Amino acid sequence: MIGFTTVPAFGEDDAEKPKHTTKEVMKKALKGPLLKKVAGGDASDEEKKELYELLVALGKNTPKKGEADSWKTLTSALEKASKAAVNGEADAGEKLTKAANCKACHDVHK
Repeated sequence: MIGFTTVPAFGEDDAEKPKHTTKEVMKKALKGPLLKKVAGGDASDEEKKELYELLVALGKNTPKKGEADSWKTLTSALEKASKAAVNGEADAGEKLTKAANCKACHDVHK
């Protein structure tokens, strides 16, 4: 007898699902000390990687409201800035501070 396996529908595999909810990312990365610590240059390599992982997950989440293109633009800026920190770029802190403009995102997506 031939066995059948279930194949996930398009966009449903684990690689596509965010590892963290928007609420988790806000609490751990943006409201908590992690982003400030990384932007200030006081974070360990592990903390930089954690921030990057959280911000990648944020971009994979769906916003409460607003256009998907706007969400992609704003979260991509955060992701790129955190990647710069992981890579040790000198201006990473400045990039993170600029990209983490709460009002810019909340006005259109919360």
